[in-house]
Amino acid sequence: MSEDSWAVAVEVQEATTVPSQLDFLKKKGRLGGPRNMRADINGNIVPRRSENVNRTCGGEEGDKLGHADCRAEGDNAKIDLAEQSLLNKLIRHTLVKNRNQVEVLQKDPTSPLYSVKTFEELRLKPELLRGVYNMGFNRPSRIQENALPMMLAQPPQNLIAQSQSGTGKTAAFSLAMLSHVNPANKWTQCLCISPTYELALQIGQVIEQMGKFYPEVKLAYAIRGNKLERGKKLQEQIVIGTPGTVLDWCTKFKIIDPKKISVFVLDEADVMIATQGHHDQSIRIHRMLSKDCQMLLFSATFEESVWKFAERVVPDPNIIRLKREEETLDTIKQFFVVCREREDKFTALCNLYGCLTIAQAMVFCHTRKMAAWLSAELAKEGHQVALLSGEMTVEQRAAVIERFRSGKEKVLVTTNVCSRGIDVEQVSIVINFDLPMDMGGNADSETYLHRIGRTGRFGKRGFAVNLVDGQHSMDLLTQIEMHFKRKITKLDTENLEEMEKLLS
Repeated sequence: MSEDSWAVAVEVQEATTVPSQLDFLKKKGRLGGPRNMRADINGNIVPRRSENVNRTCGGEEGDKLGHADCRAEGDNAKIDLAEQSLLNKLIRHTLVKNRNQVEVLQKDPTSPLYSVKTFEELRLKPELLRGVYNMGFNRPSRIQENALPMMLAQPPQNLIAQSQSGTGKTAAFSLAMLSHVNPANKWTQCLCISPTYELALQIGQVIEQMGKFYPEVKLAYAIRGNKLERGKKLQEQIVIGTPGTVLDWCTKFKIIDPKKISVFVLDEADVMIATQGHHDQSIRIHRMLSKDCQMLLFSATFEESVWKFAERVVPDPNIIRLKREEETLDTIKQFFVVCREREDKFTALCNLYGCLTIAQAMVFCHTRKMAAWLSAELAKEGHQVALLSGEMTVEQRAAVIERFRSGKEKVLVTTNVCSRGIDVEQVSIVINFDLPMDMGGNADSETYLHRIGRTGRFGKRGFAVNLVDGQHSMDLLTQIEMHFKRKITKLDTENLEEMEKLLS
């Protein structure tokens, strides 16, 4: 299958996709983003009727997400973290059913540990409580139960929180900012920085919805293209923006007095430090703030680089992090099939799919070229196939995932762009057409875990099958077995009786 024919296949998929909330990214030309959107229960953006809002808006940020950094052929290609974060936000309509336990580390271990089960316990302003319920929240999510009492405490407490997309963290810190604002003061009091224009828009939309019944509080977007008069102070109490523009507003144009900021939120910290320039810009903004400014930092991952960054930005923090989901592998049966070549792997895949009563399947390939070939061959066999690749825009990828989630396609063939954070309840089997490996040609065990973790979710049992062709693939499989200290069972796809027994 040629690249041209693959592109045509993608266009056919897109042509049959009903326009939805994905269209909002195509309207970036309007200053400050779309007005005909609302936030759903998770703070995602979905269409709504036109509604007047009070805000100062700006133009487009330079680092847009309409392209992918993962253009290279293989799994070794870098996955753009900002794109992945936006993709996760676009495709989520409900809060994630997260089984991870929350671990809370307080700066003062002798202080009583508070958590809430209802929003009434937070003693919010009536206007904000009405806004919360209007957004569809019935009770706090797991991260909100623990984070909100800390963020709303007096005196203010600093917080570092690990929170993945879909856990309600945007709504949590939006509520904190709205709660801390004094509407009588006509200057910027709360500042939130986000790595990209689109992600900043997402946050702003949540704040607008939550503050719908609190019109005294105004919102401004510090994004490139928003030209404001030099030396004129902003009167909006909350500012959402990207690091470069926020830094300009504080230093070059002096329209924000950083010493008057009482709440500073740094969202998507792992994305921020991976983006060139944002790390240093964020540090410079932080240095201008007063010592008693409340610091709130959120990150989906807590790698060492994120910890070092967080320690520089957030003094004496409370910490909320997710305990690793140890039971992931316990709910997934793992197998491998010995094959000789590509066509042999395809035959094994077809035998496997024909044997199982499968709701939906995800198949991971190492390269875009392999994914294109495989999806074409599966289509020839009559399978309903969706194709997902890093060469597609974020909007296109989200549309394909929506189609797969709704059941329009039963098989999703993809490269690593789909290995993280995408939960489709009906997926019962994950097939590694190619095993994941790093730049050095060794097994990438972390990616393997993310891949097979697409099944066995929501408390259901899942299956993962690895197609092994040659000694190198077998070496990768052995490395994965050693890493997780688990034996992966050999499967003979020619023996239907044995397959049915093992996969029951």
